[in-house]
Amino acid sequence: MSAIGFIGLGNMGSHMAANLVKAGHEVKGFDVVTSNVDAFVSAGGVAASSISEASSSVDMVVTMLPAGKHVREVYTSAEGILASANPGTLLIDSSTIDVTSARAVAEAAQKSGMQMIDAPVSGGVGGAEAGTLTFMVGGGDETFEQARPVLEAMGKNIFHAGGAGNGQAAKICNNMILGISMIGVCEAFVLAEQLGLDHQKLFDISSTASGQCWSLTTYCPVPGPIPTTPANNGYKPGFSVGMMLKDLKLAQDAAQASNAATPLGAQAAAVYALFEAAGHADTDFSGIIKLLRGNA
Repeated sequence: MSAIGFIGLGNMGSHMAANLVKAGHEVKGFDVVTSNVDAFVSAGGVAASSISEASSSVDMVVTMLPAGKHVREVYTSAEGILASANPGTLLIDSSTIDVTSARAVAEAAQKSGMQMIDAPVSGGVGGAEAGTLTFMVGGGDETFEQARPVLEAMGKNIFHAGGAGNGQAAKICNNMILGISMIGVCEAFVLAEQLGLDHQKLFDISSTASGQCWSLTTYCPVPGPIPTTPANNGYKPGFSVGMMLKDLKLAQDAAQASNAATPLGAQAAAVYALFEAAGHADTDFSGIIKLLRGNA
């Protein structure tokens, strides 16, 4: 078993770190919110009072942070991970951030004598709690294999996407597909409502026809067909509008930087931005159907 430092014990990180404890690892956790650290200790973890303490004398460090600027700060500041961890420490960043930041921090880690992977996740809070997350990993082959056992303690599907930053690339591409497809499914249900077609009838037909997709058959945006979806719980997330918009903006930044044409991705970002501006940042992203109905 490994000694692990875990930085970022929020909605996702708290469950991920707890699963590492359940797997038998010795985990030191740090978060700027003291109550998050207290909850982690109650789950069997060890409290760290600083980034430096969480990063020192461990085999690896896992981070789960809000954005690229936080990742850069936590890793490269004077009292950050690269200044505190021993050479040879394995670094795993599971934040969802811009590709440029992921590659810059990985390069800085290598110069400090450490190997790093970017390993953003899909699966939401439920997947984090259940240990069924999907990890999309960027980094060297040997580093990926070294990290795999730890990732498997937190997730079910582990994919190596290529070199540094490619995990982030895979994540934003995947979520751009998700954001676009959810709008399409919601538009179809809104049209069906106007035409007098029952929700369940549309679901039964499209779920076995060419309209079948994850946004329909696993995360249906109307109450009824899939009882476990946020649509049956007042559109409580789940995966929030704010988080979806963050990922769509990251995709658009990457598209502009790489000169890739993503017109539907741009339009999806604009639609979710309107919904967020109407006060729905904390609504599940499938609640975009409300905006399309005109009652947001």
